[in-house]
Amino acid sequence: MKIIKEHIKSGEFKPVYLLYGSEDYLKRLYRDKLTTAIIGDKSSMNYSYNEGNDLNLVSIAEVVNTLPFFNDRRLVVIENSKLFKNQNEFNEVLKEMPNSTIVIFIEREVDKRNKLYKFVKNNGTICEMNGLDEANLKLFVASLLEQSQKKIRANTVSYFIDKTGSDMVNIQNEVEKLIGYTKDRDIVTTEDIDAVVTTQITGKIFQMIDAIGSKKQKNALDLYYDLLSVREKPMSILYLITRHFNILLQVKSLTTKGLGKSEISEKVGIPPFSVNKYQAQGRNFTSKGLIFAIELATDIEEKVKSGLVIDQIGVEILIVRASRGI
Repeated sequence: MKIIKEHIKSGEFKPVYLLYGSEDYLKRLYRDKLTTAIIGDKSSMNYSYNEGNDLNLVSIAEVVNTLPFFNDRRLVVIENSKLFKNQNEFNEVLKEMPNSTIVIFIEREVDKRNKLYKFVKNNGTICEMNGLDEANLKLFVASLLEQSQKKIRANTVSYFIDKTGSDMVNIQNEVEKLIGYTKDRDIVTTEDIDAVVTTQITGKIFQMIDAIGSKKQKNALDLYYDLLSVREKPMSILYLITRHFNILLQVKSLTTKGLGKSEISEKVGIPPFSVNKYQAQGRNFTSKGLIFAIELATDIEEKVKSGLVIDQIGVEILIVRASRGI
């Protein structure tokens, strides 16, 4: 992201950019910053936006190779195309495009063996955007609130992030709710957060696993019933519980092997700042116990699918047996 800021500041751009990763907020932010810096206005006839994985690549190639109209640059944005996952020859199009054309790709996933990826790596700029670490996430929340002349204490912002998760689009939406709710008050409190902020299901699952690890069966079941009351499906909850136990087992194993937080984050596929939380939670479980929980969850899933157990009761059985002492 730093290099993109430098390009914007200098006004000197690479012919092609690839912004990829799981954090949609950052990808959109830097897409729009680049767009404004390169051509100024999306309404320009020198701007072309293309989205989806069934694009007409011949038509896009024609646009890419068209000289700009009364401007120094033409900008072509291609989003969610899966061109970096599928075999194609679009790199050949980019090889022949005029110096006046700049192409920005926005993707969620890429294959680094892909010919197009290798071309962009050698000729353009690639930025992976998978969210902020905990410190910068807190600054992000504080800066959004500050724009409306509101403040939040450090422990309160941690509480807020525990509820919202790390997705920046969701955080922005929840901050807007807080701003509307607090009206003229300038300090955001935990009471405000409890009143209007929606706890993401992953946050509820984290709390549920905490309760299971602490052998607080009633608390774990209450959290489960809370999810059912907002119409979450038992099988979706079962999937998330199983996934969570798998993450705990992986984090526990990799920590034992001496890997650092950034390596664990990359291998397991979780935000770097959440590694500490999984490590702390994992101390309440043995590796043997986590394996038992995963096998139990898999067994319950099979019984539900075969009609031997009702889905809601199946998850209850998992919570009760797991909280007896893993």
